[in-house]
Amino acid sequence: MESVILFVFVIGYLLIALEHPVKINKTATALVTGVLCWTLFVISEPGHQLLSNESYLNFIEQAKSKTTGAILHDTQQFHTEFVSESLEHHLAEIAQILFFLMGAMTIVELIDAHHGFRFITNIIKTRNPVRLLWIVCIVTFFLSAVLDNLTTTIVMISLIRKLIPNKETRLFFAGMIIVSANAGGAWSPIGDVTTTMLWIGGQISASRIITSLLLPSIVCMVVPLIYLSLTMKSEIGSATAASPEDEVHPGSGKLMLILGLAVLLGVPVFKTVTHLPPYLGILLGLGILWIVSELINPDLDEAVRKKYTAAHALGKIDMPSVLFFMGILLAVSALQSMAMLTEFSAWLDTTLKDNRLIISLIGVLSSIVDNVPLVAASMGMYSMEQYPVDSMTWHYLAYCAGTGGSLLVIGSAAGVAAMGMEKIEFIWYLKNISWLAAFGYAAGALVYLATIP
Repeated sequence: MESVILFVFVIGYLLIALEHPVKINKTATALVTGVLCWTLFVISEPGHQLLSNESYLNFIEQAKSKTTGAILHDTQQFHTEFVSESLEHHLAEIAQILFFLMGAMTIVELIDAHHGFRFITNIIKTRNPVRLLWIVCIVTFFLSAVLDNLTTTIVMISLIRKLIPNKETRLFFAGMIIVSANAGGAWSPIGDVTTTMLWIGGQISASRIITSLLLPSIVCMVVPLIYLSLTMKSEIGSATAASPEDEVHPGSGKLMLILGLAVLLGVPVFKTVTHLPPYLGILLGLGILWIVSELINPDLDEAVRKKYTAAHALGKIDMPSVLFFMGILLAVSALQSMAMLTEFSAWLDTTLKDNRLIISLIGVLSSIVDNVPLVAASMGMYSMEQYPVDSMTWHYLAYCAGTGGSLLVIGSAAGVAAMGMEKIEFIWYLKNISWLAAFGYAAGALVYLATIP
């Protein structure tokens, strides 16, 4: 049955990649793939991966010890219980990501509703596409290290929508925002979920990961950026004239922009101080911004004021992208619960033996399979006794897992968010951005390997 589930997973990814030729929405495909993987998992007999998995065997033994009589020999029921508990565990993790995503999207939409981004767009006067590309990428790179690559991508995609009316040019900017956000998140302990996992797990320290990966991450962004700077011939386009409806807006844009960015910046602080999950921080920030949006501009007509409320912003967030992300994570979590990812990582260790080659490959795989379970499997595969804190293995894993997701548009949370917001086609990204991201990924990896003691 493992082969059948893997086949369903691969077919699902192919249909997502070929969304436009087959004319099936990627969200529908992702949801069906995720649910099918778990359904086949629960009705199947335990495979050899599970039967050799220590956590699964421990679960079965504990379940048997709590039962008596005929149920003692009902292995399938124990298997069903294991699958149900695994699904609940993964759903809790997925829900955190989805709530974070929805909260960040709503905050950005609320700022945009009050025309807060106009203060930034008014500062950026250049109409030169190359100069603007460098400005956008540099801002994205450092902002993603402070916030996270997902939130930064949402903010920056919203920004370029105001700056670049030309759709073709905007797609290239969006592609480089994905590359820059993932590169910026890799060197910060709070910039990417995988780096945060290693930081919380004790494999890396904040100061050493910054000094170790800052230069490789910059190279990862700059290499494709230089090429696009030399070859880009597109125009930004003329800004569309504001409609009369857009001209009727409150003077609260600056307040909402400052407060919105403040609550986004406060999320990592909230997590550090309280040790609570980041989604609680983003929901707290959304609640604060919601209250402020209700209190300001009390003199506006009720019909006009409605457009500037959080309730209206919630209606504008891209829910299909959220559900697409959910489907992808469900499918991957099924493979993880079946111990297929762990077994594959162990096979790599036995076959390739060179950690640098294995971790480089993990980075490439993170563009296909979510990097979170890959890093989780790697953390279980390598012990702290063998590889102590801040060893090359952990730092290189943080770089590869963080930046490798840029190789495909569905390989990272930043890519998925940009794909939904800008309707980036999988094949377009593959033709125009993937190979540039691959050169940046390889160049940054070589710089890191050349600079380690």
